[in-house]
Amino acid sequence: MTYKILIVEDDKGISAAVKDCLKSWEMQVETIKDFRSITAEFCKFNPHLVLMDILLPFMDGYYWCREIRKISNVPIIFISSASDNMNIVMAMNMGGDDFIAKPFDSSVLVAKIQALLRRSYDFAATLSFLSYKGAVLDTSNNSLIYNNEKVELTKNEYRILLCLMENKEKIVSREHLMEKLWESDAFVDDNTLTVNINRLRKKLAGVGLCDFITTKVGVGYMVK
Repeated sequence: MTYKILIVEDDKGISAAVKDCLKSWEMQVETIKDFRSITAEFCKFNPHLVLMDILLPFMDGYYWCREIRKISNVPIIFISSASDNMNIVMAMNMGGDDFIAKPFDSSVLVAKIQALLRRSYDFAATLSFLSYKGAVLDTSNNSLIYNNEKVELTKNEYRILLCLMENKEKIVSREHLMEKLWESDAFVDDNTLTVNINRLRKKLAGVGLCDFITTKVGVGYMVK
C-alpha cells in the first residue's frame, strides 16, 4: 500500500525538499496549491497524514487543523519555526498529533511520520525501520537513507548492516555476522565477510557516512 502525505507549507523550498524525501520512501505526496481552499484539496487527495505549518497565507495552520478535524481524524504533524511552548501546546489543543520544530533533520521527520502512521493504521510490518545517528535503515526494501540520499543495498550488505544496527554500540563478532549471512559459517571463509564489509563501507562513505562501521581488531565490528 502507498501512503499519502499532504504537505501544507507555503515555503516552496521546504515543501519541495520534504516532498522529495518522502517520495524516496515510496510515499505519495501532494502539496497545497490554493491556500484559500485547503479543506477542499484535503478532501480531494484524502491523505493518510498531514504535515501542517502554522504560519500560512490568509488563515493560519490552527484554523485549518480545526477545519480538518470537523471531517477527519487523520494524523496531523505541525512543522514550524514558531516552536515556543505556547505554540506547541496550542497545536496539540487544536487537534495536532505531533510537533516538529524547524529546521529539522529529514530522518527525524521520516521516523515521526512512520511512527504515527504505525500507531494510526497498524501498518507496522510495512513501515519497519531502524535509525541511528541520522541513518535510517528501511527493513521493507533493503535500503538506507541518509541526508535525503537513498543507498540501495545487496542482500548481504543489508543483512550485515541490519545486524550491526540491531546491536548498535555493541561489538558483533565476525562469526555471528557470518551465521546471520549464511546460517552457518561452515562454507564461508573469513575473506568473504571482509569483502562484503569493505563494499558496504564504500557505499556508506558515498553518502557521507564515513567510519560508520568500526573494526575491533581480532573481535568483530560495530556501529558507533
